[in-house]
Amino acid sequence: MIDTHAHLDPAEAPAVLERAREAGVDRVIAVATTVAQSAATLALAEQHEGVYACIGIHPHEAGGAEAGRADELRPLLARERAVAVGETGLDYFRDYAPHEAQGALFARQLALATELSKPVVIHTRAADDDTLAALAGFDGTVILHCFSSPALLEPALERGWYISFAGNVTYPKAPELREAAVRVPRDRLLAETDSPYLAPQPLRGKRNEPAFVVHTLATLAEARGEDAAELGAQIDANATAAFSL
Repeated sequence: MIDTHAHLDPAEAPAVLERAREAGVDRVIAVATTVAQSAATLALAEQHEGVYACIGIHPHEAGGAEAGRADELRPLLARERAVAVGETGLDYFRDYAPHEAQGALFARQLALATELSKPVVIHTRAADDDTLAALAGFDGTVILHCFSSPALLEPALERGWYISFAGNVTYPKAPELREAAVRVPRDRLLAETDSPYLAPQPLRGKRNEPAFVVHTLATLAEARGEDAAELGAQIDANATAAFSL
């Protein structure tokens, strides 16, 4: 099993990854949101078997000095364990940065992904239309991380994007996410923790970690009427294809 999106603290990573392996989660995509964190996440991936790095600048950072550092990602993305650009995108829900600045930073990272033939991992909240518009000219692989907007489902399916579900798909008040998960083709479905956030329902209130992705898998399998082990193997194969692992 793989956790396709986790934010790892380097100091805690050895113990967290050991617990993941004990739970049957032997691969993790570790995700960064700033340039400094990108370097640290890539170093972590290079130190631990089964860990890969997704590196980028989060839209929350678009209003500050970090936004001018996108070009510093290029040499990091050229290294073997860097498998994707992200998380990048638009967030009008928290609205921590001007929309125009978010759009400009998003465009720069999409250009990097195109230049380096890397997939992009997309963060989008309350910005469906602008996210779709920004991605209209992008021909590479797209992963919608922590899927939470049913309005994006149809265009995502039409464009052949990967759709990744996190712990919130397990929440009792999120039936629309489970309904969306049922409609995603088997070869486009992914699962993640987005740890340390969004612990799944059986562990809600705890600090999330990659080992807990098995609970998200169980919910996806139940909603889809599939065997959890078989679906886990399919998701693992999907991640291998999406990230060229």
